[in-house]
Amino acid sequence: MSRVRSSPVRLARKRRLMRFAKGYWGARSRQFKVMKETVHRAWVFAYQHRRLRKRDFRKLWIMRINAAARARGLAYSRFMNGLKKAGIELDRKQLSELAIHDPKAFDEVFGVAQAALAA
Repeated sequence: MSRVRSSPVRLARKRRLMRFAKGYWGARSRQFKVMKETVHRAWVFAYQHRRLRKRDFRKLWIMRINAAARARGLAYSRFMNGLKKAGIELDRKQLSELAIHDPKAFDEVFGVAQAALAA
Protein backbone atom coordinates (compact mmCIF):
# COMPACT_ATOMS: atom_id res chain seq x y z
CA MET A 1 0.00 0.00 0.00
CA SER A 2 1.28 3.45 -0.82
CA ARG A 3 2.08 6.00 1.85
CA VAL A 4 -0.40 8.86 2.25
CA ARG A 5 1.07 12.24 3.10
CA SER A 6 -1.24 14.82 4.61
CA SER A 7 1.05 17.80 4.45
CA PRO A 8 -0.92 19.99 1.97
CA VAL A 9 -4.19 19.46 3.84
CA ARG A 10 -2.53 19.83 7.25
CA LEU A 11 -0.79 23.04 6.23
CA ALA A 12 -4.00 24.46 4.79
CA ARG A 13 -5.75 23.73 8.08
CA LYS A 14 -2.93 25.38 10.03
CA ARG A 15 -2.92 28.44 7.75
CA ARG A 16 -6.64 28.84 8.20
CA LEU A 17 -6.31 28.86 12.00
CA MET A 18 -3.28 31.15 11.78
CA ARG A 19 -5.36 33.63 9.82
CA PHE A 20 -7.98 33.65 12.61
CA ALA A 21 -5.34 33.92 15.36
CA LYS A 22 -3.58 36.86 13.73
CA GLY A 23 -3.14 39.59 16.30
CA TYR A 24 -3.47 37.30 19.32
CA TRP A 25 -0.88 37.84 22.04
CA GLY A 26 2.22 35.69 22.49
CA ALA A 27 1.93 31.93 22.10
CA ARG A 28 -1.74 32.28 21.20
CA SER A 29 -0.68 33.43 17.74
CA ARG A 30 2.43 31.25 17.35
CA GLN A 31 2.15 27.79 18.93
CA PHE A 32 -0.31 25.66 17.02
CA LYS A 33 -1.86 23.84 19.98
CA VAL A 34 -2.43 27.02 22.00
CA MET A 35 -3.60 28.82 18.86
CA LYS A 36 -6.14 26.11 18.08
CA GLU A 37 -7.56 26.12 21.61
CA THR A 38 -7.81 29.91 21.63
CA VAL A 39 -9.51 30.13 18.23
CA HIS A 40 -12.01 27.40 19.09
CA ARG A 41 -12.79 29.09 22.38
CA ALA A 42 -13.31 32.38 20.52
CA TRP A 43 -15.72 30.65 18.15
CA VAL A 44 -17.69 29.30 21.12
CA PHE A 45 -17.94 32.76 22.65
CA ALA A 46 -18.95 34.25 19.30
CA TYR A 47 -21.74 31.67 18.95
CA GLN A 48 -23.02 32.29 22.49
CA HIS A 49 -22.91 36.04 22.21
CA ARG A 50 -24.75 36.14 18.90
CA ARG A 51 -27.67 34.72 20.87
CA LEU A 52 -27.13 36.91 23.92
CA ARG A 53 -27.07 40.02 21.73
CA LYS A 54 -30.70 39.38 20.75
CA ARG A 55 -31.73 39.23 24.42
CA ASP A 56 -29.72 42.34 25.27
CA PHE A 57 -31.32 44.39 22.52
CA ARG A 58 -34.81 43.27 23.53
CA LYS A 59 -34.06 44.35 27.13
CA LEU A 60 -32.79 47.71 25.88
CA TRP A 61 -35.90 48.30 23.76
CA ILE A 62 -38.16 47.44 26.71
CA MET A 63 -36.26 49.85 28.98
CA ARG A 64 -36.59 52.65 26.44
CA ILE A 65 -40.32 52.04 25.91
CA ASN A 66 -40.87 51.85 29.67
CA ALA A 67 -39.07 55.16 30.22
CA ALA A 68 -41.07 56.88 27.47
CA ALA A 69 -44.38 55.40 28.67
CA ARG A 70 -43.75 56.31 32.31
CA ALA A 71 -42.90 59.87 31.29
CA ARG A 72 -46.41 60.00 29.80
CA GLY A 73 -48.13 58.37 32.79
CA LEU A 74 -48.34 54.63 32.12
CA ALA A 75 -46.19 51.66 33.06
CA TYR A 76 -44.72 49.48 30.32
CA SER A 77 -47.04 46.53 30.92
CA ARG A 78 -50.18 48.70 30.88
CA PHE A 79 -48.97 50.47 27.74
CA MET A 80 -48.33 47.17 25.93
CA ASN A 81 -51.72 45.89 27.07
CA GLY A 82 -53.33 49.01 25.61
CA LEU A 83 -51.52 48.48 22.31
CA LYS A 84 -52.72 44.89 22.17
CA LYS A 85 -56.32 45.93 22.88
CA ALA A 86 -56.09 48.66 20.22
CA GLY A 87 -54.81 46.14 17.68
CA ILE A 88 -51.53 47.97 17.06
CA GLU A 89 -48.87 45.47 16.04
CA LEU A 90 -45.65 47.49 16.29
CA ASP A 91 -42.71 45.51 17.60
CA ARG A 92 -40.58 46.68 20.50
CA LYS A 93 -37.72 47.77 18.25
CA GLN A 94 -39.98 50.10 16.26
CA LEU A 95 -41.65 51.47 19.39
CA SER A 96 -38.25 52.19 20.90
CA GLU A 97 -37.13 54.01 17.74
CA LEU A 98 -40.35 56.05 17.78
CA ALA A 99 -39.85 56.97 21.42
CA ILE A 100 -36.33 58.25 20.74
CA HIS A 101 -36.48 59.79 17.27
CA ASP A 102 -40.13 60.74 16.77
CA PRO A 103 -41.79 61.63 20.08
CA LYS A 104 -44.88 63.10 18.36
CA ALA A 105 -45.63 59.80 16.64
CA PHE A 106 -45.03 57.97 19.93
CA ASP A 107 -47.49 60.38 21.60
CA GLU A 108 -50.13 59.42 19.02
CA VAL A 109 -49.53 55.71 19.54
CA PHE A 110 -49.61 56.29 23.30
CA GLY A 111 -52.92 58.12 23.02
CA VAL A 112 -54.48 55.27 21.06
CA ALA A 113 -53.23 52.75 23.64
CA GLN A 114 -54.54 54.86 26.52
CA ALA A 115 -57.95 55.19 24.83
CA ALA A 116 -58.11 51.42 24.31
CA LEU A 117 -57.40 50.89 28.02
CA ALA A 118 -60.12 53.32 29.03
CA ALA A 119 -62.73 51.69 26.78
